[in-house]
Amino acid sequence: MSILDAAEQLFHQRGVSRCSLQDIAAAAGVTRGAIYWHFQDKAELFHAMMERATMPLEEGMAPPESGEEQEAMPLSLVELRWGLVNAFYTTMHNARTRRVFEIAMQKVEFSGEMQALQERKLANHREWRDLNQAVFDHAIQGGQLPASLDTRKAAVTLVALVDGLLYQWIMDPCSFDLVDVGQAAVENFLKALSLQGPALLPPMGAEEIARLGQEGICQRRGGGKRIIGRRFPKNEGKA
Repeated sequence: MSILDAAEQLFHQRGVSRCSLQDIAAAAGVTRGAIYWHFQDKAELFHAMMERATMPLEEGMAPPESGEEQEAMPLSLVELRWGLVNAFYTTMHNARTRRVFEIAMQKVEFSGEMQALQERKLANHREWRDLNQAVFDHAIQGGQLPASLDTRKAAVTLVALVDGLLYQWIMDPCSFDLVDVGQAAVENFLKALSLQGPALLPPMGAEEIARLGQEGICQRRGGGKRIIGRRFPKNEGKA
């Protein structure tokens, strides 16, 4: 078994903090010194394990090269959609990708020797947001999206949408079809960006803004059910 395979299996079984390099060396059938020959510490080993599984996804989202002396062209909206749906598909159907996402989302604490990975994670998210923004800026230039679009907000929102779907599916894989729901969510989001009609909701008024932070999200009123954002009497909705 390779060192990366051993690390992946042990991290998934025990969690990252409960695995030492000695544990990984024993599982891989090598000495601890052999691990240090390839990796400086557990954080670097963890990063290599993640990169091995996610590199194909990142390559699918990489802008196409336009020439040796020219900057890479931004992805088109079609290419962006394919890259995101491919990430959903691979997460569902590739056991390694699913495992490392489970490790990264559920079984690692970014503290102590793993603290440096937090900066790498943040850097990856910043790059992802920048890539999305470049796609939206390019789509505006091509007349596919309205010039009034705030591309930075749109880029941040798309990251949150995709990240949230991946997290929810990893937490409960039987709850929904990640590819089906993910593709619909991405397409509906991109479609919404292209709309230039009247807003569905009016801007928040001064009274609404003043109430922010003054109430809990989930509270009971008049013996009603605990509902996020709305309170119902106990018998409402019952036949």
